[in-house]
Amino acid sequence: MSDAHFTATVPQESLQSQLQSKILSIRNSLRPGQQQMADWQSGPLAISAVPGAGKSTGMAAAVAIAIARQYQISAESRPSSRRHIIVVTFTRSAAANIKLKIRDYLKQLSLPPTGFAVYTLHGLALNIASRHPNFSGLELENVTLITANQSHRFIRTAVEQWINHNPEPYSRLLEGHQFDGEETERLRRQSVLRTEVLPDLATTVIHEAKSSGILPEKLREWSQKTTDEYGILRVAAGLYEQYQNFMRSRDFIDYDDMILAALRVLANDSACRIEQNQVFAVFEDEAQDSSPLQTKLLEILASNQGEEAGGQGAGGRGEEISQSHFRLNLVRVGDPNQAINSTFTPADPIYFREFCGVCDRLGKLATMDQAGRSTRIIIAAANFALEWVNSFYQLKKQQSPSSPFHSQNIRPVDTADPQTNANPVAVGRGLELYTPRDIYHTVELLFQRIVELFTQDPTESSAAILVRENRQGRWLTEMLTPMCKEHKITLYDVGESDRRSHIPQEMLGLLQFCDRPHSPDYLKAALEVLVQRQLIPTQDLNALASVPEEFLYPSPLAELQSDTVKKAAHLCRSVLRARLELPLYQLIAFLALTLKYDQAELATADKLAERVNQQITENNSMEAMLSALSEIVTSERFEPVETDDLDARYTRRGQLTIITMHKAKGLDWDYVFMPFLHENLIPGKFWVPPKSQFLGDFTLSEVARAQIRTALHGESDLPDVSQAWKQAEHLKTSEEYRLLYVAMTRAKRLLWMSASQKAPFTWSKPENLQEQAPCPVFPALKRQFPECVVT
Repeated sequence: MSDAHFTATVPQESLQSQLQSKILSIRNSLRPGQQQMADWQSGPLAISAVPGAGKSTGMAAAVAIAIARQYQISAESRPSSRRHIIVVTFTRSAAANIKLKIRDYLKQLSLPPTGFAVYTLHGLALNIASRHPNFSGLELENVTLITANQSHRFIRTAVEQWINHNPEPYSRLLEGHQFDGEETERLRRQSVLRTEVLPDLATTVIHEAKSSGILPEKLREWSQKTTDEYGILRVAAGLYEQYQNFMRSRDFIDYDDMILAALRVLANDSACRIEQNQVFAVFEDEAQDSSPLQTKLLEILASNQGEEAGGQGAGGRGEEISQSHFRLNLVRVGDPNQAINSTFTPADPIYFREFCGVCDRLGKLATMDQAGRSTRIIIAAANFALEWVNSFYQLKKQQSPSSPFHSQNIRPVDTADPQTNANPVAVGRGLELYTPRDIYHTVELLFQRIVELFTQDPTESSAAILVRENRQGRWLTEMLTPMCKEHKITLYDVGESDRRSHIPQEMLGLLQFCDRPHSPDYLKAALEVLVQRQLIPTQDLNALASVPEEFLYPSPLAELQSDTVKKAAHLCRSVLRARLELPLYQLIAFLALTLKYDQAELATADKLAERVNQQITENNSMEAMLSALSEIVTSERFEPVETDDLDARYTRRGQLTIITMHKAKGLDWDYVFMPFLHENLIPGKFWVPPKSQFLGDFTLSEVARAQIRTALHGESDLPDVSQAWKQAEHLKTSEEYRLLYVAMTRAKRLLWMSASQKAPFTWSKPENLQEQAPCPVFPALKRQFPECVVT
């Protein structure tokens, strides 16, 4: 029976009744906080949600129900004539996850999987900009997207150009706060300024300013309000201007340019109406990580008034902002206590807090404070950590703008909660606190506990070790690998095992070998790639690479090669043959197949090939290709193409995952281990590198960031250098404590925490042990939960 015939023969009232019954069924399966989201019909709504409250589930249900209500309101119209809901989330894997959940709820409602679109912010911006190239100014086939860090050629060039055009400000920086004119010291300071201080300032300010829609001229205007001897914002404006000029002259863009391009489209009345008329509402996840431009972009799309598009952005205040928000179909979900990106990205939780304040005045603020993820002792520990840190700051009477945490405790769910195994039974004590002798004793105790847990439940439980730094993860992997092999425990180090991020490096190694096959160094690098990809057995690569000619093309008089050597030589010759027979633009694709990349890796290799081929269009040579690849490897963070199951790879059952605390956000495991909780890392100490202390007891980049944010927050007086440095320090320590809180709330049934008496001062030299003070929260937890202290 066709759909058309079906709707013609079944009474419309019956279909509406069935749909309403299914809506109620989904709503009743949600918690009270999730139900508030599902009850949304129009206007603004802010949801402040604690960790483990089921934000993505609640949002997916709310989106599906909102789509169903559109069917009820306009029952006679075709689905294609309805406006759709835009869902924006932080990462591609999160976008894939919430998309699947929305489709599942729509299936329960017997509705087609249409009426919504899920994007990351940059995906949404690119979508808008590419539909209106005349207004966005982006011709995507002619531009190259980069992610520049402070060692990127464009940043270095901007620094050199600024120095050439601004000799007097540069000389003032060279003098610092004291200088005796000694030539060796002058040369040292020049090197530090050119390679570290100014590139760091440029990278920080460019990202901070562009993501807020601030032009160099505005920075110069703000610099007039400051009194520092170096004119930091004026220097930053000059670096920013040089960078922009260089990018434009070579048709390069960065991720902030995508959002700016989308906003240029929405600044045009006709284009803005076209976009707004396609959107019914905008749902934003992880709203605490919003930047000013993200906030502005989403508010314009969510507005029902086309003429309001150019109005209030992120920086408005007072009653005017309340009135503009009242016209928004905008649902924002977040947790200010999980804001952990604001010290190295332009994300600023103030914008979500302001939105919550506005919605509270409008009666549109909901809270999701019940969480079923963790056992009760872990919830109690997380709540205690939050309260202790806030009280610790109040006792110190710091002159800080706010406490690190918003006062919102996690509550366990009700007895009749729909979630299966909500607030699960604790394993052991649920919370275990250790004080090992040193980091080696830490590994011994940690692995002993892991073996106990995996012996009891080898395939049905998940476990993770959360570290503050990647260097800690690398050291742990080295220590645990032989132990895990002995006990047949699968060890997955996210930092080392995510091979797709190494694709540019692997391609560069093989192509350098193709260009100079007689180089022992390049041959050895190519062989190392083949060994890492398990295409040839591990063997003495130095012996093979020492005489490349004999290895690749042995003469009849040469010593007979073993089978493993023959296999390695055959693969290397096939790579060289491809260099002779294939055009340059096909080489990366061929090498990706040769290395037997999986689907995601092949997609990343295709993305890399497209980027490189576009960059060398005017100079199609191997030299240009190697130069482009080398720059990507050394100066950029090349974004891989992620698969939909990325999070699942990190949380597999029967697997021990080593992952950083930052990357663990949004994930959870049955057992979570948090070693090395020391004060020098959490909250850490704000310090100035000795080599740049000639400028003063501060860093230019952090002072500039604090001054820019103060201006963006609408304050008339900008802080001086000393005040800005204190603000930056408060921001850093607050965020470190929030990161600890996020890490603690990843655990379901057991949270294992330790702070050894001895640990390295820096993890680049883990063998250099010394007495280290624990993170201040750790001894407080031991006092509060003495029954959880393991001796």
